[in-house]
Amino acid sequence: MDIQQLSRLSSHELCQLIHKIGHTPIQPLDCVVERHAHRIHLKLEGENPTGSMKDRTGYSLIMDIENRGLIQPGQTVIESTSGNLGVALAFLCKAKGYQFVAVIDPKTTQENSTKMQMLGATLEKVQTPDQNGGYLLTRLARVQQYCQQADYVWTNQYQNPANMRIHYMQTGPEIYEQMKGKVDVIFVPVSTGGSLAGIASFFREVSPSTKIIGVDAHGSVIFGTPAGTRKLTGIGSSQPSSFIHKGLYNDYIQVTDEEAFAMCRILQTYTNIIVGGSSGAVIAACMRYLTTVPDSGNIVCICADRGSNYESTIFNDEWIQEHHFHLPSDNFYHFSDTLSPPIITTRYDHRFMSEAQIS
Repeated sequence: MDIQQLSRLSSHELCQLIHKIGHTPIQPLDCVVERHAHRIHLKLEGENPTGSMKDRTGYSLIMDIENRGLIQPGQTVIESTSGNLGVALAFLCKAKGYQFVAVIDPKTTQENSTKMQMLGATLEKVQTPDQNGGYLLTRLARVQQYCQQADYVWTNQYQNPANMRIHYMQTGPEIYEQMKGKVDVIFVPVSTGGSLAGIASFFREVSPSTKIIGVDAHGSVIFGTPAGTRKLTGIGSSQPSSFIHKGLYNDYIQVTDEEAFAMCRILQTYTNIIVGGSSGAVIAACMRYLTTVPDSGNIVCICADRGSNYESTIFNDEWIQEHHFHLPSDNFYHFSDTLSPPIITTRYDHRFMSEAQIS
């Protein structure tokens, strides 16, 4: 369902659509790295209702503030977002009858800004970069200004345990079931760290030998590396994560803008799989990992959103040239253009998403 159709649905119809959050397919993909054939598995989170993994996060955050009695009729939800969570919260707030303010920045794509507005959100755009070259800290300062007024409720994706909880209770178990319990390595994009923390916590319990690899943007400070500017959105951060500690991951890999964007365009050209920048980063990190660890077994790459959110940026030749990116286009990894059938969740435990919670 496209965003125009979504925006025309009634609150009741939107509430019914919340049932479709999750259950995303895993797409096997064959490739060759350093003359070794591999099959990797892409967890396609773009199949969520608004097109990203943030539908899961947004749902969990809204349920948390409701369950704790933090929001009342007439109050407004507010959140800092680079794009996808804002779209998810706009969808959920419209379903629930809340007003929503999204604090965004110049890196938010036009596609995501339009989606948020079509779903009834008010956009507040900051323009000043923070001291680390991004906009996160500036966005958070603006949220704090709003929250000095009594009518605003901040979901706080950066510190609210509900962020990681949904991935512990839903995303991790989905992957485990779809892969029949055989997962050797998982590559997870990191921003707030909630998805990595939740997925890793689940696998540490059920499959301690599974390696968790965090994927970060070059210029992000999440893992203590130097700050710098970056064009990637939905991955990386200007501040450390409150959810991640060293025991949750085995290693991390940083990916440049050019590596991520090139991977997105190569996948589109040779496989017709269209994913966003953080997904390109995750797959690029996976390819780099396989050059040094060729016998890696069953690999899952979390692809956080679909590429339709980036038609004006990553998949736009003029934008690429404007920002002086030089992207290789060869199919270095011999991605197969003949795709195996996706792996679908066949059963699901609805304890976390019951009818009573979402109707």
